[in-house]
Amino acid sequence: MTHRFHPTILRDYDIRGTVGDTLNEADARAIGHSFATRVRRAGGRRVAVGRDGRTSSPMLEAALIDGLVAGGVDVVRTGLGPSPMLYFAEATLEVDAGVQVTGSHNPAGDNGFKLVLANESFFGDDIRDLARVAETGDWEQGTGSVTDASVREDYVARLLAGHAGGAYRVGWDAGNGAAGPVIEQLTRLLPGEHHLLHTEVDGTFPNHHPDPTVPANLADLRALIARERLDFGFAFDGDGDRIGAVDARGRIVWGDQMLALLAEPLLREVPGATVVADVKSSNALFDRVRALGGRAVMAKSGHSQIKALMRQEGAAIAAELSGHIFFAHDYYGFDDAAYAAVRLIRAIDLSGCTLAELVDRLPATCASPELRIAVPEDRRLAIVEEVRARVQDNGADIDSTDGLRVSTNDGWWLLRASNTQAAITLRAEARDEAGLDRLLATIDRQLALSGVSREA
Repeated sequence: MTHRFHPTILRDYDIRGTVGDTLNEADARAIGHSFATRVRRAGGRRVAVGRDGRTSSPMLEAALIDGLVAGGVDVVRTGLGPSPMLYFAEATLEVDAGVQVTGSHNPAGDNGFKLVLANESFFGDDIRDLARVAETGDWEQGTGSVTDASVREDYVARLLAGHAGGAYRVGWDAGNGAAGPVIEQLTRLLPGEHHLLHTEVDGTFPNHHPDPTVPANLADLRALIARERLDFGFAFDGDGDRIGAVDARGRIVWGDQMLALLAEPLLREVPGATVVADVKSSNALFDRVRALGGRAVMAKSGHSQIKALMRQEGAAIAAELSGHIFFAHDYYGFDDAAYAAVRLIRAIDLSGCTLAELVDRLPATCASPELRIAVPEDRRLAIVEEVRARVQDNGADIDSTDGLRVSTNDGWWLLRASNTQAAITLRAEARDEAGLDRLLATIDRQLALSGVSREA
C-alpha cells in the first residue's frame, strides 16, 4: 500500500494545504505512518500530538494518530493548545518527537502539521522524505498505544518561572485561536490588570483573522487600549507561536523592534551573545545588536530554519519580523508568543520606561509592513528568479540569504517566495518616505515585468 501527497502541501518547514482540496484524512494518516517510520528508524518510540482550534483539526488529529499507531509508535495526546505547548510537551515529557496539527495563520479552510524529532525541527529534506516513504510504501508496521497527558498547567507555570516583571495594565487579543485558554490562565497569575479579547477558541475566527502581522487584525486591540487607556497590548496568531504588540499610543511594535527591546537586557546578562534575525528585519536591529556588544546573524525566514540556525550558531535569542520570537537563553529554543509576552513585560520593567518611550528611542526608519501577494503556485519561485536575473544584470547589490535583498542608496528591498502559501512576500525600508516610495516603485516595476501587480 502506498500514498501520494499533493505536491503543494510539502512546504519547506512544515506541511500545509486546503482541507478537502490538497489535504485530506488519508493524507493525515499517511503523514502519521511515514513520521512514525522516521521516528522508529531514529531509535524513538513515543510521539506527543497536539492540535489547534480549527474545525478540521480533530479529524486530522484522529487520522494522524491512526497512522502513527499503525507505524508502531505510542502516542501521547496533549489536546487543544498552541503549538508552543506541544513543543513544551516534546521537550519535557518522556517522548521522542512531536506533531502539532495546525494551519497557523493560514485561512480558516487550511490546515497542516508542524513536526519535531529529538528536540529539533523536522523540515526541508526531512519533510520531502515523508513523501518518499509514503510513495514507496516503505513503512514500519506495528501497533502503538494512545494515552492522554494534561500539560497546560505545567506549561503556564513554566511561562512564569522566575518572572519578576512589574504590574501593568495590558490588553490581550487571542483572535479566537488556540492560545486563548493559555492566555486566560496566564493572566490570572500575572500581576497587573488584564483585559482579554476573543479568548474563546473558534476555528471560524468570527471576530478577525488571527494574523498579527496584518494591521487590520489589530484594530480590536488598538481600540481596547485606547478605550481603557492601557499601557500596551499583545495579539496572537492562530496557533500561538507569533506575537503582535501595540503600545499605549496605538503604534504597532514589529517583530524586529521587539527583538531590539529584548536584546538589551539579555546582552547585559550574556555579554557578546549571538542574536539571530530573519532577512526581513531592519538594518537598525542588526546595528543595535552590534552596538550592544552582541553578534548579529541574518537568517532565512521560517521557524524551522531559524531554530536550526540558532543551534548551529549557539544563539541566545532570535526573531522574525512576523512575530516569531525564539528563546534559547533560559528556555528551550522554540518560538513561543505567550513566553515572549512575559519576557517583554520584564524587559519593559527593567528599562524603567513605558513601552511607548522605548519605541520612541528606536531609530527612525520608514518601512513597509511585510506585503504578501497571492500568485499561482507554479509561479511562486519563478517570479523571484526572474527578478533576480534582471537586477543582477543591472549590477545590483544583492544578499541571497533568502530570496533577494537588494541594497540601494535609499535603503533596501526584499522579495522572496512564501513557504506557507501560494504567494510572494516583499518588504522595503528607507531613511525617509521619499526613499521608501522609490524602493516600492522599483519593486512595482520589477513585478510588472513578471506579470504581477502589488495592487491586485
